Amino acid sequence: MSPKRIIIVSTMAVAIAIGVVWNEETNAAAIGDKYSTCCKFKGADQRTQDADAQNQLQQVLGAASDEEIYDDLYNGKSLADIAASNDADVQNVIDLQVAELTEQLDMRLASGSLSPDAYEAYISEVSEIITQSVYGGAVPSGSI
Repeated sequence: MSPKRIIIVSTMAVAIAIGVVWNEETNAAAIGDKYSTCCKFKGADQRTQDADAQNQLQQVLGAASDEEIYDDLYNGKSLADIAASNDADVQNVIDLQVAELTEQLDMRLASGSLSPDAYEAYISEVSEIITQSVYGGAVPSGSI
């Protein structure tokens, strides 16, 4: 290969590499900006709300601790299995999660990050999706 070709190919390779790196940095910055704008951390209030939600789930499931829930889920149990093993009503688990997801969708609609049409589409599916999730995908007949 001639020295002229080597220089041309090398220059192209460097230009491509710089373009790829530059593009990834720009995309990463744009994603970071979008995330920080869309999903701002709310500090202690948000941590308290998250803890309250976790405590509600723990109570509804009848579990003794978060670790118990985590271990049961890790070992392949569904939320319905956990509730049943603790003599808790599975419907209460479904109702709690539907209420939480609906609240999140309401906030997204109010903030303008979700269109009214998308909101309606999501709301119409919330109950079915949560029920499937609670049962681990295998929903007993008559549950939906």
